[in-house]
Amino acid sequence: MNKQALNTYFQSLIPISEEITKKISEPFCDFKLNKHTTLLDKNTVSTETYFLETGYVRSFILNENNEEVTTNIYVAPCFVNDFLSFFKKQPTKETYQTLTECEFWKTDFDSIQDNFHNISEFREFSRLLFVVNYYKLNDRLIEMTSKKAETRYLNLLKQQPDIFKHIPLKIIASYLGITDSSLSRIRKDTSKM
Repeated sequence: MNKQALNTYFQSLIPISEEITKKISEPFCDFKLNKHTTLLDKNTVSTETYFLETGYVRSFILNENNEEVTTNIYVAPCFVNDFLSFFKKQPTKETYQTLTECEFWKTDFDSIQDNFHNISEFREFSRLLFVVNYYKLNDRLIEMTSKKAETRYLNLLKQQPDIFKHIPLKIIASYLGITDSSLSRIRKDTSKM
C-alpha cells in the first residue's frame, strides 16, 4: 500500500506541502484486518493510533442487559481510536471492531508526540481534527435527544448511504438507538414517500 490516501487526508483540513505530509506520515505502517476483528478491546490502553483507509469500523459497549450498543460507525477515510485512552493512558470503555475487511495505517504515541513537537502543520491539523470530531460527537448527541427515529434514519441515509450496503441493519438500528423491528418499519414507511 502506498500512503497517498493518508497523505491526502492530512491535507484535507489545512494546506500542507507534500514534503511535510511525507514527513508526518513516515512513521505510519500499514496492516489489514478481516471482517469482525477486534481492533481495540474494552479495558485495554490504546498504544497506537489508526488511520482507516478502506472499510468500516464500529465502536460499541455492552449495556446492563449485556446487549451490544453501537456508539459510533467509522467510515473510511478517517482516524479511529479512543483518543482519551491513547493520550491519557487510561483503559478504553468501548470495543472497536471491523465490520468489513479493512486497511489501516498505524503509528505509536512517541511518533505522534514527535510530530506534535516538531511539525507545526501537524499541530494545526490535529487541533482541527479534534474540533471536527467534537462537532460530530456533539451533533450526534443533539440529534439523538431532539430528533425522531425516522428523522435520524433519513439523515443517516442522506449523509452515509453506502453504510446500508456494507453494515448489518441490526448494527445500524443500534447506532440509531432503535430496535431492528423499528428500523424495518421506518425503512418500509419511508420507501413509500
